[in-house]
Amino acid sequence: MAAEQVRTGLHFMSGDEACAEGALAAGCRFFGGYPITPSTEIAEHLARRLPEVNGVFVQMEDELASMAIILGASAAGARAMTATSGPGFSLMMENIGLGMMLELPCVVIDVQRGSPSTGLPTMPGQSDVMQARWGSHGDYESIAYAPWSPQEMFDLTIHCFNVADRYRLPVFLLADEVVGHMVERVAVPACDSIEHWERKHAATPPGEHFEPFKITDPDLVPPIVHAGEGYCIHYTGLTHDERGYPDMTAATHNELVTRLVEKVRVNRENIIRTEGYSLEDAEIVVIAYGCTARSARQAVREARQAGIRAGLLRLISLWPFPEEEIARLATRARSLIVAEMNLGQISREVERCARRPARGVFHAGGMMIPPDPILQAIREASA
Repeated sequence: MAAEQVRTGLHFMSGDEACAEGALAAGCRFFGGYPITPSTEIAEHLARRLPEVNGVFVQMEDELASMAIILGASAAGARAMTATSGPGFSLMMENIGLGMMLELPCVVIDVQRGSPSTGLPTMPGQSDVMQARWGSHGDYESIAYAPWSPQEMFDLTIHCFNVADRYRLPVFLLADEVVGHMVERVAVPACDSIEHWERKHAATPPGEHFEPFKITDPDLVPPIVHAGEGYCIHYTGLTHDERGYPDMTAATHNELVTRLVEKVRVNRENIIRTEGYSLEDAEIVVIAYGCTARSARQAVREARQAGIRAGLLRLISLWPFPEEEIARLATRARSLIVAEMNLGQISREVERCARRPARGVFHAGGMMIPPDPILQAIREASA
Protein backbone atom coordinates (compact mmCIF):
# COMPACT_ATOMS: atom_id res chain seq x y z
CA MET A 1 0.00 0.00 0.00
CA ALA A 2 1.53 3.31 -1.08
CA ALA A 3 1.95 6.00 1.56
CA GLU A 4 0.27 8.68 -0.56
CA GLN A 5 -2.80 6.47 -0.61
CA VAL A 6 -3.42 7.21 3.08
CA ARG A 7 -3.42 10.74 4.48
CA THR A 8 -2.38 9.69 7.96
CA GLY A 9 -3.23 11.94 10.87
CA LEU A 10 -6.12 13.92 12.32
CA HIS A 11 -8.40 15.76 9.91
CA PHE A 12 -11.63 17.68 10.00
CA MET A 13 -13.67 16.40 7.10
CA SER A 14 -17.22 15.62 6.10
CA GLY A 15 -18.60 12.12 6.16
CA ASP A 16 -18.62 12.00 2.36
CA GLU A 17 -14.95 13.02 2.21
CA ALA A 18 -14.11 10.50 4.91
CA CYS A 19 -15.86 7.80 2.90
CA ALA A 20 -13.77 8.67 -0.16
CA GLU A 21 -10.55 8.63 1.85
CA GLY A 22 -11.59 5.32 3.41
CA ALA A 23 -12.06 3.85 -0.04
CA LEU A 24 -8.57 4.92 -1.07
CA ALA A 25 -7.11 3.54 2.15
CA ALA A 26 -8.88 0.26 1.45
CA GLY A 27 -7.19 0.00 -1.94
CA CYS A 28 -10.10 1.14 -4.10
CA ARG A 29 -8.70 1.96 -7.53
CA PHE A 30 -11.87 2.26 -9.57
CA PHE A 31 -14.94 4.43 -9.12
CA GLY A 32 -17.83 4.52 -11.56
CA GLY A 33 -20.75 6.70 -10.64
CA TYR A 34 -23.25 9.40 -11.46
CA PRO A 35 -23.63 12.56 -9.33
CA ILE A 36 -26.60 12.67 -7.00
CA THR A 37 -27.26 14.66 -3.83
CA PRO A 38 -26.26 14.04 -1.04
CA SER A 39 -23.48 11.67 -2.16
CA THR A 40 -21.94 13.84 -4.89
CA GLU A 41 -19.05 14.95 -2.68
CA ILE A 42 -17.79 11.36 -2.64
CA ALA A 43 -17.50 11.36 -6.43
CA GLU A 44 -16.00 14.85 -6.48
CA HIS A 45 -13.35 13.92 -3.94
CA LEU A 46 -12.42 10.69 -5.72
CA ALA A 47 -12.27 12.50 -9.08
CA ARG A 48 -9.42 14.53 -7.62
CA ARG A 49 -7.73 11.83 -5.56
CA LEU A 50 -7.87 8.67 -7.67
CA PRO A 51 -5.48 9.99 -10.36
CA GLU A 52 -2.97 10.72 -7.58
CA VAL A 53 -2.79 6.99 -6.74
CA ASN A 54 -2.97 5.67 -10.32
CA GLY A 55 -6.67 4.92 -9.97
CA VAL A 56 -9.50 5.38 -12.44
CA PHE A 57 -12.54 7.61 -12.07
CA VAL A 58 -15.34 7.38 -14.63
CA GLN A 59 -18.50 9.48 -14.54
CA MET A 60 -21.12 7.23 -16.09
CA GLU A 61 -24.21 8.24 -18.02
CA ASP A 62 -26.54 6.89 -15.33
CA GLU A 63 -26.76 4.63 -12.32
CA LEU A 64 -27.52 1.47 -14.31
CA ALA A 65 -24.21 1.82 -16.12
CA SER A 66 -22.45 2.81 -12.89
CA MET A 67 -23.33 -0.49 -11.26
CA ALA A 68 -22.44 -2.45 -14.40
CA ILE A 69 -19.00 -0.89 -14.77
CA ILE A 70 -17.91 -1.55 -11.20
CA LEU A 71 -18.88 -5.21 -11.64
CA GLY A 72 -16.65 -5.32 -14.71
CA ALA A 73 -13.81 -3.66 -12.84
CA SER A 74 -14.19 -6.16 -10.01
CA ALA A 75 -14.10 -9.06 -12.46
CA ALA A 76 -10.75 -7.69 -13.66
CA GLY A 77 -9.43 -7.70 -10.09
CA ALA A 78 -9.96 -4.10 -8.96
CA ARG A 79 -11.46 -2.99 -5.69
CA ALA A 80 -14.34 -0.96 -7.13
CA MET A 81 -17.02 1.33 -5.70
CA THR A 82 -19.93 3.54 -6.60
CA ALA A 83 -21.93 6.08 -4.58
CA THR A 84 -25.53 7.18 -4.92
CA SER A 85 -28.73 8.08 -3.08
CA GLY A 86 -32.23 6.60 -3.06
CA PRO A 87 -33.36 7.23 -6.65
CA GLY A 88 -30.05 6.03 -8.05
CA PHE A 89 -30.04 3.06 -5.69
CA SER A 90 -33.37 2.03 -7.23
CA LEU A 91 -31.88 2.15 -10.70
CA MET A 92 -28.92 0.02 -9.64
CA MET A 93 -31.04 -2.84 -8.37
CA GLU A 94 -31.09 -4.96 -11.52
CA ASN A 95 -27.30 -4.99 -11.75
CA ILE A 96 -26.98 -5.46 -8.00
CA GLY A 97 -28.86 -8.72 -8.54
CA LEU A 98 -26.39 -9.54 -11.30
CA GLY A 99 -23.52 -8.88 -8.90
CA MET A 100 -25.09 -11.23 -6.36
CA MET A 101 -25.42 -13.96 -8.99
CA LEU A 102 -21.91 -13.48 -10.40
CA GLU A 103 -20.49 -13.18 -6.85
CA LEU A 104 -18.44 -10.13 -7.74
CA PRO A 105 -17.22 -8.11 -4.73
CA CYS A 106 -17.76 -4.34 -4.79
CA VAL A 107 -19.02 -1.55 -2.53
CA VAL A 108 -22.15 0.56 -3.00
CA ILE A 109 -22.48 3.72 -0.90
CA ASP A 110 -26.05 4.97 -0.42
CA VAL A 111 -26.28 8.37 1.28
CA GLN A 112 -29.99 8.38 2.02
CA ARG A 113 -32.33 11.35 1.62
CA GLY A 114 -36.03 12.08 1.98
CA SER A 115 -38.01 9.79 -0.31
CA PRO A 116 -39.78 8.19 -2.25
CA SER A 117 -39.18 9.44 -5.78
CA THR A 118 -37.18 12.68 -6.01
CA GLY A 119 -38.33 13.50 -2.49
CA LEU A 120 -36.06 15.86 -0.57
CA PRO A 121 -32.66 15.76 -2.29
CA THR A 122 -30.82 17.89 0.27
CA MET A 123 -32.47 16.53 3.42
CA PRO A 124 -31.94 13.29 5.36
CA GLY A 125 -33.81 10.02 5.38
CA GLN A 126 -33.35 6.40 6.41
CA SER A 127 -35.96 4.82 4.20
CA ASP A 128 -33.73 2.74 1.88
CA VAL A 129 -32.99 0.08 4.48
CA MET A 130 -35.52 -2.44 3.21
CA GLN A 131 -34.54 -1.71 -0.37
CA ALA A 132 -31.00 -2.73 0.55
CA ARG A 133 -32.37 -6.05 1.75
CA TRP A 134 -35.09 -6.81 -0.80
CA GLY A 135 -34.60 -4.32 -3.65
CA SER A 136 -33.48 -6.72 -6.36
CA HIS A 137 -35.66 -9.65 -7.36
CA GLY A 138 -35.01 -13.16 -6.15
CA ASP A 139 -33.48 -14.76 -3.08
CA TYR A 140 -30.12 -13.49 -1.82
CA GLU A 141 -28.68 -12.19 1.43
CA SER A 142 -27.44 -8.61 1.84
CA ILE A 143 -24.65 -7.18 3.94
CA ALA A 144 -25.18 -3.54 4.94
CA TYR A 145 -23.59 -1.22 7.50
CA ALA A 146 -24.92 2.09 8.88
CA PRO A 147 -22.33 4.67 10.06
CA TRP A 148 -23.20 7.34 12.61
CA SER A 149 -20.16 9.62 12.22
CA PRO A 150 -17.55 10.72 9.68
CA GLN A 151 -15.07 8.49 11.51
CA GLU A 152 -17.28 5.49 10.83
CA MET A 153 -17.73 6.62 7.24
CA PHE A 154 -13.97 6.14 6.95
CA ASP A 155 -13.70 2.96 9.01
CA LEU A 156 -16.76 1.17 7.67
CA THR A 157 -15.91 1.93 4.05
CA ILE A 158 -12.67 0.01 4.56
CA HIS A 159 -14.58 -2.75 6.31
CA CYS A 160 -17.11 -2.96 3.48
CA PHE A 161 -14.33 -3.63 0.97
CA ASN A 162 -12.87 -6.33 3.18
CA VAL A 163 -16.22 -8.01 3.72
CA ALA A 164 -17.10 -7.78 0.02
CA ASP A 165 -13.85 -9.51 -0.92
CA ARG A 166 -14.15 -12.18 1.76
CA TYR A 167 -17.73 -13.22 0.92
CA ARG A 168 -17.82 -12.28 -2.78
CA LEU A 169 -20.83 -10.00 -3.12
CA PRO A 170 -21.78 -6.31 -3.37
CA VAL A 171 -21.76 -4.76 0.12
CA PHE A 172 -23.75 -1.65 1.06
CA LEU A 173 -22.86 1.31 3.25
CA LEU A 174 -26.19 2.91 4.22
CA ALA A 175 -25.29 6.40 5.35
CA ASP A 176 -27.66 9.37 5.57
CA GLU A 177 -27.45 13.03 4.60
CA VAL A 178 -26.69 14.15 8.16
CA VAL A 179 -23.68 11.85 8.49
CA GLY A 180 -22.59 12.47 4.90
CA HIS A 181 -22.47 16.25 5.30
CA MET A 182 -21.49 16.46 8.97
CA VAL A 183 -17.92 17.65 9.60
CA GLU A 184 -16.04 16.09 12.52
CA ARG A 185 -12.56 14.96 13.42
CA VAL A 186 -11.44 11.83 11.60
CA ALA A 187 -8.37 9.90 12.68
CA VAL A 188 -6.64 8.23 9.73
CA PRO A 189 -4.22 5.52 10.86
CA ALA A 190 -0.89 4.67 9.28
CA CYS A 191 -1.24 2.63 6.13
CA ASP A 192 0.49 -0.43 7.61
CA SER A 193 -2.12 -0.64 10.39
CA ILE A 194 -5.14 -0.74 8.07
CA GLU A 195 -6.65 -4.20 7.69
CA HIS A 196 -6.71 -5.54 4.15
CA TRP A 197 -8.44 -8.87 3.60
CA GLU A 198 -7.34 -10.53 0.39
CA ARG A 199 -9.71 -12.27 -1.97
CA LYS A 200 -9.55 -16.05 -1.82
CA HIS A 201 -7.72 -16.74 -5.07
CA ALA A 202 -7.87 -20.09 -6.85
CA ALA A 203 -4.91 -22.38 -6.18
CA THR A 204 -5.24 -24.02 -9.60
CA PRO A 205 -2.63 -22.62 -12.04
CA PRO A 206 -3.83 -20.99 -15.28
CA GLY A 207 -4.25 -23.44 -18.14
CA GLU A 208 -5.34 -26.33 -15.95
CA HIS A 209 -8.93 -27.49 -15.51
CA PHE A 210 -10.70 -25.03 -13.23
CA GLU A 211 -14.30 -24.79 -12.03
CA PRO A 212 -14.77 -21.18 -10.87
CA PHE A 213 -17.89 -21.80 -8.78
CA LYS A 214 -16.88 -25.06 -7.13
CA ILE A 215 -17.06 -24.97 -3.32
CA THR A 216 -14.15 -26.43 -1.39
CA ASP A 217 -14.41 -24.62 1.97
CA PRO A 218 -17.09 -24.62 4.68
CA ASP A 219 -17.59 -20.86 4.31
CA LEU A 220 -19.40 -21.64 1.01
CA VAL A 221 -17.42 -18.92 -0.81
CA PRO A 222 -15.73 -20.06 -4.02
CA PRO A 223 -12.20 -18.88 -4.84
CA ILE A 224 -11.98 -16.15 -7.46
CA VAL A 225 -9.83 -15.55 -10.52
CA HIS A 226 -9.73 -12.41 -12.62
CA ALA A 227 -9.99 -11.58 -16.28
CA GLY A 228 -6.54 -11.45 -17.85
CA GLU A 229 -4.91 -14.00 -15.55
CA GLY A 230 -5.06 -16.81 -18.11
CA TYR A 231 -8.07 -18.70 -16.81
CA CYS A 232 -11.12 -19.71 -18.76
CA ILE A 233 -14.00 -17.86 -17.07
CA HIS A 234 -17.63 -17.69 -18.06
CA TYR A 235 -19.91 -15.24 -16.25
CA THR A 236 -23.66 -15.29 -16.75
CA GLY A 237 -26.69 -14.05 -14.88
CA LEU A 238 -28.42 -17.28 -15.80
CA THR A 239 -28.48 -20.15 -13.37
CA HIS A 240 -25.10 -21.80 -13.79
CA ASP A 241 -23.17 -24.88 -12.78
CA GLU A 242 -19.78 -25.03 -11.09
CA ARG A 243 -18.08 -24.25 -14.41
CA GLY A 244 -20.08 -21.03 -14.71
CA TYR A 245 -22.08 -22.24 -17.71
CA PRO A 246 -25.90 -22.10 -17.89
CA ASP A 247 -27.74 -25.05 -16.39
CA MET A 248 -31.50 -24.73 -16.69
CA THR A 249 -32.48 -27.39 -14.18
CA ALA A 250 -34.48 -26.78 -11.03
CA ALA A 251 -32.01 -28.85 -9.00
CA THR A 252 -29.03 -26.70 -10.01
CA HIS A 253 -31.01 -23.51 -9.42
CA ASN A 254 -32.02 -24.57 -5.93
CA GLU A 255 -28.47 -25.58 -5.06
CA LEU A 256 -26.94 -22.34 -6.38
CA VAL A 257 -29.41 -19.89 -4.86
CA THR A 258 -29.41 -21.71 -1.53
CA ARG A 259 -25.63 -21.38 -1.40
CA LEU A 260 -25.77 -17.65 -2.27
CA VAL A 261 -28.03 -17.19 0.75
CA GLU A 262 -26.23 -19.57 3.09
CA LYS A 263 -22.74 -18.14 2.50
CA VAL A 264 -23.89 -15.04 4.37
CA ARG A 265 -26.02 -16.83 6.94
CA VAL A 266 -23.32 -19.30 8.02
CA ASN A 267 -20.88 -16.42 8.48
CA ARG A 268 -23.30 -14.01 10.16
CA GLU A 269 -21.51 -14.01 13.50
CA ASN A 270 -18.42 -12.60 11.78
CA ILE A 271 -20.44 -10.01 9.84
CA ILE A 272 -22.87 -8.56 12.39
CA ARG A 273 -21.76 -5.51 14.38
CA THR A 274 -23.64 -3.72 17.15
CA GLU A 275 -22.73 -1.39 19.99
CA GLY A 276 -24.44 -1.10 23.35
CA TYR A 277 -24.77 1.83 25.75
CA SER A 278 -25.96 1.29 29.33
CA LEU A 279 -27.58 -2.03 28.46
CA GLU A 280 -26.34 -3.92 31.53
CA ASP A 281 -29.37 -3.11 33.68
CA ALA A 282 -31.63 -1.49 31.08
CA GLU A 283 -35.35 -2.02 31.49
CA ILE A 284 -36.11 0.12 28.45
CA VAL A 285 -34.02 -0.52 25.33
CA VAL A 286 -33.87 1.95 22.46
CA ILE A 287 -32.78 0.56 19.10
CA ALA A 288 -31.48 3.00 16.49
CA TYR A 289 -28.88 3.41 13.74
CA GLY A 290 -27.13 6.08 11.73
CA CYS A 291 -27.64 9.70 12.73
CA THR A 292 -30.77 8.79 14.72
CA ALA A 293 -28.62 6.79 17.13
CA ARG A 294 -26.84 10.01 18.10
CA SER A 295 -30.13 11.50 19.27
CA ALA A 296 -31.06 8.21 20.93
CA ARG A 297 -27.83 8.16 22.92
CA GLN A 298 -28.53 11.67 24.24
CA ALA A 299 -32.09 10.65 25.15
CA VAL A 300 -30.76 7.63 27.04
CA ARG A 301 -28.30 9.83 28.93
CA GLU A 302 -31.05 12.22 29.98
CA ALA A 303 -33.29 9.33 30.97
CA ARG A 304 -30.52 7.90 33.15
CA GLN A 305 -30.08 11.28 34.82
CA ALA A 306 -33.80 11.17 35.66
CA GLY A 307 -33.43 7.74 37.24
CA ILE A 308 -34.88 5.71 34.34
CA ARG A 309 -32.91 2.60 33.48
CA ALA A 310 -32.70 3.06 29.73
CA GLY A 311 -30.11 1.72 27.28
CA LEU A 312 -29.28 1.93 23.60
CA LEU A 313 -28.54 -0.83 21.12
CA ARG A 314 -26.92 0.78 18.09
CA LEU A 315 -27.16 -1.24 14.91
CA ILE A 316 -23.88 -0.84 13.05
CA SER A 317 -24.80 -3.64 10.68
CA LEU A 318 -28.38 -3.69 9.48
CA TRP A 319 -28.09 -6.81 7.34
CA PRO A 320 -27.75 -9.55 8.36
CA PHE A 321 -30.08 -8.47 11.13
CA PRO A 322 -28.88 -9.13 14.72
CA GLU A 323 -31.83 -11.38 15.50
CA GLU A 324 -30.29 -13.30 18.39
CA GLU A 325 -29.12 -10.19 20.25
CA ILE A 326 -32.51 -8.50 20.00
CA ALA A 327 -34.25 -11.70 21.09
CA ARG A 328 -32.00 -11.85 24.17
CA LEU A 329 -32.65 -8.21 25.04
CA ALA A 330 -36.39 -8.75 24.63
CA THR A 331 -36.39 -11.47 27.29
CA ARG A 332 -35.30 -9.04 30.03
CA ALA A 333 -36.31 -5.56 28.81
CA ARG A 334 -39.68 -4.23 29.86
CA SER A 335 -40.05 -2.13 26.71
CA LEU A 336 -38.40 -1.84 23.31
CA ILE A 337 -38.33 1.47 21.44
CA VAL A 338 -37.23 1.80 17.82
CA ALA A 339 -36.24 5.23 16.52
CA GLU A 340 -35.70 5.64 12.80
CA MET A 341 -36.12 8.24 10.08
CA ASN A 342 -38.82 6.35 8.20
CA LEU A 343 -42.27 5.11 9.12
CA GLY A 344 -41.20 1.88 10.77
CA GLN A 345 -39.08 -0.34 8.54
CA ILE A 346 -36.58 -1.76 11.03
CA SER A 347 -39.16 -1.72 13.83
CA ARG A 348 -40.99 -4.58 12.13
CA GLU A 349 -37.80 -6.62 12.13
CA VAL A 350 -37.37 -5.87 15.82
CA GLU A 351 -40.92 -7.01 16.55
CA ARG A 352 -40.37 -10.18 14.54
CA CYS A 353 -37.27 -11.05 16.57
CA ALA A 354 -38.66 -9.94 19.93
CA ARG A 355 -42.05 -11.58 19.28
CA ARG A 356 -43.83 -8.62 20.82
CA PRO A 357 -44.71 -5.03 19.91
CA ALA A 358 -42.17 -2.22 20.04
CA ARG A 359 -42.84 1.47 20.50
CA GLY A 360 -41.89 3.50 17.46
CA VAL A 361 -40.42 6.98 17.19
CA PHE A 362 -40.70 7.60 13.48
CA HIS A 363 -40.33 10.49 11.08
CA ALA A 364 -40.72 10.21 7.31
CA GLY A 365 -37.55 12.21 6.68
CA GLY A 366 -36.40 15.72 5.96
CA MET A 367 -35.14 16.38 9.48
CA MET A 368 -33.00 14.56 11.99
CA ILE A 369 -35.08 13.13 14.84
CA PRO A 370 -34.08 15.15 17.93
CA PRO A 371 -33.58 13.55 21.36
CA ASP A 372 -36.85 14.94 22.81
CA PRO A 373 -39.40 12.59 21.18
CA ILE A 374 -37.18 9.61 21.97
CA LEU A 375 -36.90 10.74 25.58
CA GLN A 376 -40.66 11.21 25.73
CA ALA A 377 -41.17 7.63 24.49
CA ILE A 378 -38.78 6.41 27.19
CA ARG A 379 -40.73 8.31 29.87
CA GLU A 380 -44.03 6.90 28.65
CA ALA A 381 -42.61 3.37 28.64
CA SER A 382 -41.34 3.78 32.21
CA ALA A 383 -44.62 5.14 33.58
